[in-house]
Amino acid sequence: MPQNFGVVLCGGEGKRLRPLTYYFQKAMIPVGTQQKPLLEYIVRLLAYHGLRRIILLVGYKGQQIVNYFNSGERYGVNISYVWDDPNYGGNGGALFNAYVRGFFEGSDNILVYYGDILSDINLSDFLSFHERGQYAATLALSPNYRVAVGVAELDGDRVVKLVEKPPLGKPVTIGVVAIRTKALEYLRELVEEKREVDIMGDFIRVLLERGLKVGGYLTNSFWFDLGTTEAYEKLDPVEVDRRFSFLFQSRESP
Repeated sequence: MPQNFGVVLCGGEGKRLRPLTYYFQKAMIPVGTQQKPLLEYIVRLLAYHGLRRIILLVGYKGQQIVNYFNSGERYGVNISYVWDDPNYGGNGGALFNAYVRGFFEGSDNILVYYGDILSDINLSDFLSFHERGQYAATLALSPNYRVAVGVAELDGDRVVKLVEKPPLGKPVTIGVVAIRTKALEYLRELVEEKREVDIMGDFIRVLLERGLKVGGYLTNSFWFDLGTTEAYEKLDPVEVDRRFSFLFQSRESP
């Protein structure tokens, strides 16, 4: 059986979530009627799908995270913390920092989860798909994304049809990526070239340019990007409770 580690990106300042993030680390914003941190839902989801080794990449207000989760024992997992290194910018740099410091030793794959995403994606099935395809990386994709504005159809300069928030028609990334650990070597040249490295925009692009196989896992799972105050205000706490109750049934909530 391949060894899979969970990795959560939770070091950013969350500027689009200000003023909330003047006080909270963005992954620690409270959700649901019980007002538990977003990151707790992520940790519980990883644990639910058998990812017992979790590495949290922390920086801005990271001590809030350390104080809350500690070793991870109460969630049945082993949590380690990697503090951002200013020499390595961007989320790709944070990932490389953990890699060169040996935190991924012993893993065949890492499952990277963006710390501002709430989802009930079936991570077990996702990782099985990744392994079956022997992909260097696999992106979780949603086919149901809707454009946030109305779209007009024109005949010359005349509007003939207006569709409010239509489906985009193409799959979009949802902030969950499986990466074969040995493929992380491709980050090395990127961090030497660029001050800030982005996982999607830089790392995945290089894998594709080098001809490595990148998988696309389509899922109809619920996912919600909590990266802005506008999005946060739209999240229904009751819906969160309903969708994620399964994460709190196997053991008493801490």
